[in-house]
Amino acid sequence: MIGRLTGRGDLPDDFEGTLEEGEYVLASSPVKSGGHLVATSHGLWLPGSRRVGWHLISKATWGGGALVLIEATEAAHAGDAVVLNDMPPVKFVLTGVGKLPDIVHTRVTKSISSRHRQELPGGGAWFVQRRIPGQDGITLQVRPDPGTDEQAVHRVASEVAAKLRAASPDSEQPD
Repeated sequence: MIGRLTGRGDLPDDFEGTLEEGEYVLASSPVKSGGHLVATSHGLWLPGSRRVGWHLISKATWGGGALVLIEATEAAHAGDAVVLNDMPPVKFVLTGVGKLPDIVHTRVTKSISSRHRQELPGGGAWFVQRRIPGQDGITLQVRPDPGTDEQAVHRVASEVAAKLRAASPDSEQPD
């Protein structure tokens, strides 16, 4: 009853994770291969006990009764920027859909403040400013294409992060 009034859902009986303080369930759906996908205020819990933060979902697509997820890992830091690598797509066939696909789409989209594509030697990269659940401010993430010159990615990412920091109203400017 409280879940209906607050718009918050309940944890499935077979949920193996531990929610952080202040984290709450938005939606869940059983997965054909077992377990549940559980969308919370902080991210998407995969069957088992691992949560992927909304800011680390590079792409999520829904179709044919399945959610295909591309998760990113933090590969390096370039100044204040975080360089990401995309993992291979993982497909989850859902047996009870409900609100989960819409919640995932909304949360991933809302985590993005801005994005820009930059061509670089050997390829290019996406520069994405994102909100991270539980943290204040915006983080610059850089997702280079495979084969893009790593030194160029780090140099440009560091320069962009420094410019964003200098332009931020919260940054301290010398008197």
